[in-house]
Amino acid sequence: MDHELPEVSEASDAELLARHVDGDPDAFAEIFRRHRDRMWAVALRTVGNRELAADAVQEAFISAFRRADRFRGEAAVTTWLHRITVNCAIDRLRREKPTSPLPDIDPADRHDRYGQAETAMDVRAALATLPEAQRMALVLVDMQGLSVAEAAAVLEVAEGTVKSRCSRGRAALAPLLAHRETIGSREPEGR
Repeated sequence: MDHELPEVSEASDAELLARHVDGDPDAFAEIFRRHRDRMWAVALRTVGNRELAADAVQEAFISAFRRADRFRGEAAVTTWLHRITVNCAIDRLRREKPTSPLPDIDPADRHDRYGQAETAMDVRAALATLPEAQRMALVLVDMQGLSVAEAAAVLEVAEGTVKSRCSRGRAALAPLLAHRETIGSREPEGR
């Protein structure tokens, strides 16, 4: 056993990727375990369809597995995975237009699921009206919580471009989602 290398679960993403390239059979499995849920969320919000998202994530991880030797280390591994996932999701979306997006609801959440489902459908429908570039910027920054710099790296554009796309996208979404605020603030009839 090589004492210089940390355990797979303790290694950084970059170390794991290097170990994968060097033939470690467990290294990429740990990368997948660490990032699958986040990549699933990115793909689902990008395509709005569970089946297409699953296909995109599978395709993205297969691509990352096969192209790991091309990772240059100029960005974080997670940024590299985001870029691959976004590209696979966009390719899937272009090939097969989804007919009806499904809401992404956390079954463990005990709050108003009906209201959440309505909100999720409204947001997805509103996002679908945006140009692809604005939608991708908003998904990465506002929904996935990436910084503007990280989103710029994923989308391979300047940070100012991401800021501009987010700003224009938010401005376009505001009137489409304004009714959500009035619905939530209305008092029930009969009171």
